[in-house]
Amino acid sequence: MNELFEKRINTLRTLISDKKEALFLSNEVNIGYFTGFFHSEGYLVVTQNSAALLVDFRYFEAAQNKARGCKVICFQKLSESVLDVLGSEQIVYVLAEANNLTVSRFQFFKKTMSEHGIDFKADGSLDKKIGNIRIIKDKTEIEKIEKAQRIAEKAYLEMLNFLKPGVSERELAARLEFEMKLGGAEDISFDLITVTGKKTSLPHGVPSDEKVQAGDFFTCDFGAIYDGYHSDTTRTVAVGFATDEMREIYEIVLKAQLSALEIIRPNVKCSDVDKTARDIIEQNGYGVNFGHSTGHGVGLDIHELPFVSAKSDTILQPGMIITDEPGIYLPNKFGVRIEDMVCVTENGYYNFVNLPKELLIL
Repeated sequence: MNELFEKRINTLRTLISDKKEALFLSNEVNIGYFTGFFHSEGYLVVTQNSAALLVDFRYFEAAQNKARGCKVICFQKLSESVLDVLGSEQIVYVLAEANNLTVSRFQFFKKTMSEHGIDFKADGSLDKKIGNIRIIKDKTEIEKIEKAQRIAEKAYLEMLNFLKPGVSERELAARLEFEMKLGGAEDISFDLITVTGKKTSLPHGVPSDEKVQAGDFFTCDFGAIYDGYHSDTTRTVAVGFATDEMREIYEIVLKAQLSALEIIRPNVKCSDVDKTARDIIEQNGYGVNFGHSTGHGVGLDIHELPFVSAKSDTILQPGMIITDEPGIYLPNKFGVRIEDMVCVTENGYYNFVNLPKELLIL
């Protein structure tokens, strides 16, 4: 395990251009990726010769037991400990992540370091470069995502036993979360979407006390977290019966989803995957009702690189994990979304999702 995190930190070091330069990470997910220790308050300083994880007393013992590939330092006064690390390496330039650093925190570090002759800069390019390091999943990451998916699917199938007229969206969300945590999930991947009837036309509808009725579509977008890694799946089912229009829309979305899956393989542009699904929906006259991208990357974050959108020039490579989730949303009527999560392989893809996709009527 030590070798894994040492390798990751060495990959991070390739972003350092000079021996007097250091990288300064504050994003807890990125720090967890490079050290194996996830925490809500701490910093990782990486130079060409060293890596130091700075945490306060609350996390020190846990970090000593969990962190790999770095030295763990318990700081009393953060600025002094950071300056000690930088001074020991004669660092004069520090590049920090921009997306996670507040303005006040940036100003604090910039002022503190400038007083000691160190140039502190926060640049979004570092966030993007780290995202591109994380974009290819290794075997251990894939195994954790697989485990998260198995936990989520088992919970979803159990929740379906309670899906019937008169049950509220909120109750179904609660049951689903309970079953996932009972099955080994450390948390849910995001606020679960368990919506019914007209609310299925809302891509990110929020569960309420609204109750399931016969003839409704029910959309469930769900995922579990296992050892930091997320899963993500969506299924739409009908309750009692489905009208001809409901069946028609479902079949269009299913065709778009399956067609996008068919072209997923190495050296295919993410924009082409999006276009494949979008073209089918547009050809059937529902282009304006599909307003989001076809998919996104999944890993330590629920939304991460690569993004499967019309604007994405990212070329799929083995080890990338993406979702395929086209949808059609008819305001004040209903909506349909079908989502799988897949890993790009040498010859195509591996689908993590084992749930059926033909229209299920409960």
